Amino acid sequence: MAKFVKMTEYMQTASVDPIEVVRRHSLTALVRDEIERHIVEGELAPGDKLNEADWAARLHVSRGPVREAFRALEQAGLVRTEKNRGVFVRTVSLAEADEIYAVRAVLEEAACRMLAANIDARQLAVLRDWLDAMRAALDAQDHDAYARANVAFHDAIVAAAGNVKLYETYRRLVSELSLFRRAALVVHADAMERSLAEHRAILTALASRDAGHAAALMQAHVNGGLQRAHAAWEESCKAASKAAGRSARPDSTGNGRLKR
Repeated sequence: MAKFVKMTEYMQTASVDPIEVVRRHSLTALVRDEIERHIVEGELAPGDKLNEADWAARLHVSRGPVREAFRALEQAGLVRTEKNRGVFVRTVSLAEADEIYAVRAVLEEAACRMLAANIDARQLAVLRDWLDAMRAALDAQDHDAYARANVAFHDAIVAAAGNVKLYETYRRLVSELSLFRRAALVVHADAMERSLAEHRAILTALASRDAGHAAALMQAHVNGGLQRAHAAWEESCKAASKAAGRSARPDSTGNGRLKR
């Protein structure tokens, strides 16, 4: 009997094609990464609905990997599932953004201290390349390109720090924060100029291996990002309120009907 049970277990295991398992897992990861890219880069906005069939057709895959990708994105905090309604890009509130920025500041300060102690020429070159990309985007007034280079600069610092768990936690936070902060750099005309100067100062401190100064500059920079995010939030609220006021004005007869 024991021999039969063992043989049955072997047959069940053998019936699972390991290549198919790997292929399916890799396909799900590719689908997840592509949808995440659309969310992080702002092509999908908070509140947008994700249609399983549409994404399957767009990416030329079956609906299974898309469904699994949706679940992974929900675990990552980028989408939410509403019963009987579907899957939507998640909205990050101002209070939640404050919490994310607070944790992000701690993580990036720690990353600067770790990196400053051991930074090498290759890592410095990568950071200088991203700084150059930010400068080029500023000159072209390309806010999207600046945002991408900005994120990549910070990502390079945390990755180079060499702590895998810190990096994994940081990546999740940054993905969630992308749902909130995209407008922050366009509220004030000089926001990108100030941001670039702050990045340059951080790079100089890292190149000098001044861990304490690099960490302090990073903390100030992240706090500045939080202030810009608050300013963007306030501007969007004012714009929404103004638009609502226009649509609610009484018509010329004074009878209080809404103007269409």
